[in-house]
Amino acid sequence: MPAMDPGTLLDKLESGDQELVQKALAEYNQENSQCFFFNAEQREERKRQELEEFKKKKFRDWVPKSDSDYDSDNSEDPDVKQRQKLGELVIKFLNRDLQPSCQMACLETIRILSRDKHALSPFTGRSAIQTLAQYAGLDYSEEMEMPSIPDGESAVEALKGLCNIIYNSVEAQEVAKELRLVCGLARRLKLYNETRSSHESKFFDLRLLFLLTALSVDMRKQLAQELRGVSLLTDALESTLALKWSDIYEVVTDRLAPPLGKEETERVMEILKTLFNITFDISRREVDEEDAALYRHLAAILRHCLLRQCDGEDRTEEFHGHTVNLLVNLPLMCLDVLLTPKVEQGSVEYMGMNMDTVEVLIQFLDRRLDRGHKLRETLTPVLNLLTESSRVHRETRKFLRAKVLPPLRDVKNRPEVGNTLRNKLVRLMTHVDTDVKHCAAEFLFVLCKENVSRFVKYTGYGNAAGLLAARGLLAGGRGEGRYSEDEDTDTEEYREAKPKEQIIQPMGVTSDGRLEPLDEAAQKMLQRQESSDLESDSD
Repeated sequence: MPAMDPGTLLDKLESGDQELVQKALAEYNQENSQCFFFNAEQREERKRQELEEFKKKKFRDWVPKSDSDYDSDNSEDPDVKQRQKLGELVIKFLNRDLQPSCQMACLETIRILSRDKHALSPFTGRSAIQTLAQYAGLDYSEEMEMPSIPDGESAVEALKGLCNIIYNSVEAQEVAKELRLVCGLARRLKLYNETRSSHESKFFDLRLLFLLTALSVDMRKQLAQELRGVSLLTDALESTLALKWSDIYEVVTDRLAPPLGKEETERVMEILKTLFNITFDISRREVDEEDAALYRHLAAILRHCLLRQCDGEDRTEEFHGHTVNLLVNLPLMCLDVLLTPKVEQGSVEYMGMNMDTVEVLIQFLDRRLDRGHKLRETLTPVLNLLTESSRVHRETRKFLRAKVLPPLRDVKNRPEVGNTLRNKLVRLMTHVDTDVKHCAAEFLFVLCKENVSRFVKYTGYGNAAGLLAARGLLAGGRGEGRYSEDEDTDTEEYREAKPKEQIIQPMGVTSDGRLEPLDEAAQKMLQRQESSDLESDSD
């Protein structure tokens, strides 16, 4: 069946007949349900037409414009104008007393149109956002004693449209702040356990809350401070995971339990992402006793998250990635709860401590190293978490050192050659991305208790030079961290291969361009100078 002519569609909407409008929009929605990039299709068509014109004129060299060139004049694009006109009519129609089927058709159309950032103008004003907020049950006022509970599919469609509009429009973000949509969402989140809302309704509530806090500093602060968002979202997290507690900071975790359900996983990840938004500055400020207790409670839940599996490896990896990102934000003093659970049968034990969480983190690190994709985003959070945990928890550092820097027996190959964790991390120490390079070096340096000789022993002088130069430690010594006394870890293989007592010493360049210890190079230079002087005297 041929697509409906845009002019015909607009005529039917302008008629105002509900039945006619509902049928026309339903047809339009079906035709465009899978259309996510309106302008991409138009760009390709315009490129094709331009290429045909160049062929007719017999130009040999044709260089297509960039996508932004084609997008720059969209305000005059007739298709964009028609979509804007359609949006204006639909949002206006929603303010009438409509049948549920017609409401649903209008909201679906708005969801589809709001994917196109160039046709958003009908939806970004205060009146339009307020209309959609009312359909979503998010209209907020101080006098309201109870928040609105969203009513079925129409509310979900309104939430989806709001998500698209907020994501694509700075103007809409400002309007959302003025209408205090975060307050409406927070009020509804308090009833998370008591309502029988659908998964989709809860999910898009959380998705909208994530977008608002990700895109607006003011709404982020509002949720974190005024609305006590950490406590609110922690309760929602605990409820979604259906947790049971065996102690004040210990969740009952069955490692043999079935994977976390798909819907629960989706909601949990939205909660974790929003918590990340509102906690990113916590580790940089002092926290009082009450807040410390809250963060320890949250850290205990995050420990449980690290020990749970989802449906599929990729989903589990994503779930654990969001968990790690949030753990990095929490105050270091609150991460002791990761080690406090009692050692049970099947637990990883080290020095009498439960190392299940640290074992999961080191495996997570190894997988991320092997993937090698977007290392700054995927690798630096877990490296930072392990580094800072190793600074403050002796048992964690010793366990990680045993895993990453076991006694050195392979003394024939360079430190960066091979497939051990040490080899992979040493390779990163010369990575082109400065953040990645720094994080890898810092982690290994802390595992070496900031001892320069030991650091060079495990990583090689060339690889270590960057960090040592930045710390002013090229001549040896150790960093500022406080650690227990060093123990001798040199293997027989290393002692035999060790070339001299001083691992690091000043070097000089000889006349033939070779590096030698500075005192030897200076002595040879002096001898050459004396010989030259004697020859001059004899002349």
